[in-house]
Amino acid sequence: MNNLITTNISKLQYLCSTAADAKKACLGGADWIQLRIKNADAVAWKQAAEETLIVCREFGAKLIINDNTALAYETGADGVHLGKDDMPPEEARLLLGKDALIGGTANTFEDIVRLNKARVDYIGLGPYHYTDTKKNLSPVLGIEGYVPLVKQCRRAGIAIPLIAIGGIRKEAITFLLHTGVHGIAVSSAITDSTDIQEETKLFLETINTFDPHGEQDLSAGR
Repeated sequence: MNNLITTNISKLQYLCSTAADAKKACLGGADWIQLRIKNADAVAWKQAAEETLIVCREFGAKLIINDNTALAYETGADGVHLGKDDMPPEEARLLLGKDALIGGTANTFEDIVRLNKARVDYIGLGPYHYTDTKKNLSPVLGIEGYVPLVKQCRRAGIAIPLIAIGGIRKEAITFLLHTGVHGIAVSSAITDSTDIQEETKLFLETINTFDPHGEQDLSAGR
């Protein structure tokens, strides 16, 4: 897949662990679900993936499996998101095929360069803030960390969509988009809300009404 094409990479990626939560988010307009389950046995993992795929197909949403390339292949999901210690993207591409969506995790410009060479389709860049949904957290970037990384990518001609991730709340969206990232990935801010469907709508509304030409004091987003 041509990683210069960004229109097929959603600006809101919702990370969840159940088909029920995925359905609520899809009802709110989400079209990109990443299924991330930790400490589950293979049977439970597969069942959750199959149930979530049914939901995604019903709503025309993409399903990305976190970490587990074999499961993405077995279930027919749209792709896989790979952490630094997971299967190399090149191997995942051989297994899943040229049309699969493959994402990688980055914290530094060196990570971005490596993933660019591996021809991933998008990069989860973070963490923005501390998040308790992920163990062995890399150094927190904050707004001030995204700005130079985006600039380095532009100077190097790297056009892979960068997706900010890690403890992102609604009030941070415009600050993050003003840094030049393509979109955001969200988990607990939506999952832990009182109404997943409505919260998803609010996140999408904020993203879709973002004005890239509007003035923004990025220091306020720290």
